[in-house]
Amino acid sequence: MRIMQCRIKYFAQLAAAAFWLLAASVPYAAGGQSELSIPSEGNSYVTKIDGEKKTASLWFKAEKPGTLELALRVKCENPSQEIRAAVARRRGKKIMPDSAVEKTYPIGKIKIKSPEYVRVDLTGIEAGFEIVAKGKKEVIGSLKFVRDFPAYWGMRGPSVHMGYPLPGADVEYFYNEVFVPAGSDAVGSYFMCNGFAQGYCGIQVNSESERRILFSVWSPFETDNPGDIPEDKRVRLLKKGEGVHVGEFGNEGSGGQSFLLYDWKPDTVYRFVTRVRPDGEGNTAYTAWFFDPEKNSWRLIASFKRPETDTWYEGAHSFLENFIPEQGWITRKVYYQNQHARTSDGKWVELTEGTFSNDATAAAGVRQDYAGGAENGRFFLKNCGFFNENTPAGSRFERESGKEGFDFDVSALKD
Repeated sequence: MRIMQCRIKYFAQLAAAAFWLLAASVPYAAGGQSELSIPSEGNSYVTKIDGEKKTASLWFKAEKPGTLELALRVKCENPSQEIRAAVARRRGKKIMPDSAVEKTYPIGKIKIKSPEYVRVDLTGIEAGFEIVAKGKKEVIGSLKFVRDFPAYWGMRGPSVHMGYPLPGADVEYFYNEVFVPAGSDAVGSYFMCNGFAQGYCGIQVNSESERRILFSVWSPFETDNPGDIPEDKRVRLLKKGEGVHVGEFGNEGSGGQSFLLYDWKPDTVYRFVTRVRPDGEGNTAYTAWFFDPEKNSWRLIASFKRPETDTWYEGAHSFLENFIPEQGWITRKVYYQNQHARTSDGKWVELTEGTFSNDATAAAGVRQDYAGGAENGRFFLKNCGFFNENTPAGSRFERESGKEGFDFDVSALKD
């Protein structure tokens, strides 16, 4: 956690500094020049710490071809300070400010051939600075970055979802499997596997030393503060599994939360089942199980009762998000497979269709590093890290059907 704490502290320093990036195309056209600034807040991260030196990296996306020329403007309290500036991961250019007077230093140019993200790395800089350029309006106008948008959400990056249309009959159980490839399990990731209209369940990377299985159910009373929920509208715990922690959550709606500390591994398939069943008295019970491959058995996470709710399973989906802003520059990818729904009369139905969607960060166009689809019989979601491709919201996909029949015995799910 020490490195992460350093990153958070240094990011705060960068946000306080006047860090701006302006990019432009050249050659310049008479009457067609323009300038644009990209602030560090919401667009830059500390990507490397090497002793006392830190590297701040900033990304922006250019959607039209052209040549971008960049320069560093800096005023250093310590004129002997050495700064290295690298554009698009090329060899860094050394800059030695020769006085405490603000000056501008060219740092390079890059030719854009197709829509792509551009990375600018600045190593050893401890003062406020800008990256400055001028150029054609049409190229400058094509640059995408976090602006006129909350920096917190821009830093977190876009969240992406895959929805699974359910059969027309009442659905009681939803079965799904999640697989995180090695290298995609960055700190701050939530690989949500079994979502429903009133909550979700999946696996998280909470720190470099802690991982969780999380199951949450929202209260019908809409608030971000759990303490505001009236007693008769609180989500109540019915049961919990061995070692499971139970409490409340807030900030993104409020309700009942449960989690199991579990050191899950990448490159491993994990299985989940969630159950939604009305009790006939105006309430609905929500229950989640996780198959522990180390114990070779199903484990109860928790069961909650939600008041003022009379519903079967609805809104089956999965999602991928990063919940630590300083980690939004790292790419994540996850696979979901073998989706099945069990109707209230005991019939399992395979779900082979998926619909991709994303959040307000993606919809605003301030981050365009998001994707989803179907590969090798599985659905996938991908986000963050400033990769160039993206998937339009509303895209529909179909995975290959499983070759073997599915007849899971729900009696294996112990309460």
